[in-house]
Amino acid sequence: MSLDKDLETLVARAMRRATGEFPPHSADLVQRSVARGRRMRWYATARIAVTAAAVVAVGGTLMATDTFGGHRAGTRDQVRPGAGARSGEQPPSHAPSSVSGEEMVRTLESLLPADGTVSAASGRASEAGPPFVAPMAKLTYSTAKGSSGIDVTLARLDPGIPDDQQGDGGCLPVEVRPYDTCTTERLPGGAVLNTTRSFTYPSSDTGQKRWYVVLTKADGVQLTVQEFGGGDEKGSSGGADPLLSIDQLTSIVRSPAWNKAATALPAPHDGSPSAAKPRVSGARMTRVLKSHLPRTGTVSDVNAGDGLVQLVYDDGHGRSMVEADAQYDMTAPLTGHMGCAGVPGHCEATTLADGTRVKKVQRHSEKGGAAQVWLVDVLYPDGRRVVAQEVNSYAESGPVTRPRPALDMAELQSIARDGRFVADRPARTR
Repeated sequence: MSLDKDLETLVARAMRRATGEFPPHSADLVQRSVARGRRMRWYATARIAVTAAAVVAVGGTLMATDTFGGHRAGTRDQVRPGAGARSGEQPPSHAPSSVSGEEMVRTLESLLPADGTVSAASGRASEAGPPFVAPMAKLTYSTAKGSSGIDVTLARLDPGIPDDQQGDGGCLPVEVRPYDTCTTERLPGGAVLNTTRSFTYPSSDTGQKRWYVVLTKADGVQLTVQEFGGGDEKGSSGGADPLLSIDQLTSIVRSPAWNKAATALPAPHDGSPSAAKPRVSGARMTRVLKSHLPRTGTVSDVNAGDGLVQLVYDDGHGRSMVEADAQYDMTAPLTGHMGCAGVPGHCEATTLADGTRVKKVQRHSEKGGAAQVWLVDVLYPDGRRVVAQEVNSYAESGPVTRPRPALDMAELQSIARDGRFVADRPARTR
């Protein structure tokens, strides 16, 4: 299933700091890190929580699937580049009780060009939950030129949660996806269209290509279609373009054929984080981090959310990603992780007179390649924590842009020791 790779990618990212060499983040790391565009393209059924030693994918069990044999595609409403309904069209007023997985597959099939064949098709109906299970369709589309794996999902965003903390819309920042090419277009009627050309493996600019289009309507309905060149996800190691163009994928998500499924979506579950741990605003994180950067350089690609800020700093000798992460109540989760035992690379761990623990690490990137990662981790006696990290690239999985990170370890420690990140405890509600 195409869900597997997205979960694999999320697990790899989440576990990056859940190992002995880099102490684990709090259980809401992924929720905070996806804010401001760090959403990975996973199905709405998957929710990741990170603990000190585990990553749990929370989601409903997939509904029983309807499987169909290979047959000719495009028997209804075939897609042409640039064709399709405009986003301003309203769904029917009568809400059907449900849309079956078989109906989802038939709808997707009807929107494919007629000169191809469909195989390995499966679908899933929506389920109100909680947790909510998104309706989806998945198939392999083939022509004389080759094959593409295609899937589509629908969801309704929760109006009580910022859009940049849910769903699939938006362009991911360069620090997370250095090789994506993404565009955003605001459509008449308030809809937003995102198109992305990417790769199955996000840390590489080679191999199987992955293109996807996300339409977020003004009423909160979100349609996502993604396509993998050469066959199903991870089914090819080649770099062939997917069979359907971005225009054709756009026509699929903008088609009125999805109106019935969109209208059948249940009301969103209230997932507001009112009981979550206190957080520091992204604006404050950005302001404090920027105050430490030499004025002779330039800042770009700021990606900030509650408790986390990433940016790219260029001192004229190459770009570096610099990141700061602020958390509360981390004493128990970090038990046994503020020392250097088993940590690769160069590590120093000290305890200050007031009980504050400081850990400094210089290591190679865990994402492969030659990038160096430098970090300073500060844990205060009351559980407040600040981690400052930098890479000698604009992304940990990106190409090396300079021999070493832009800031030395003393400057990085100055950032991590800045009490303004966690000077007071914000209110626990938003």
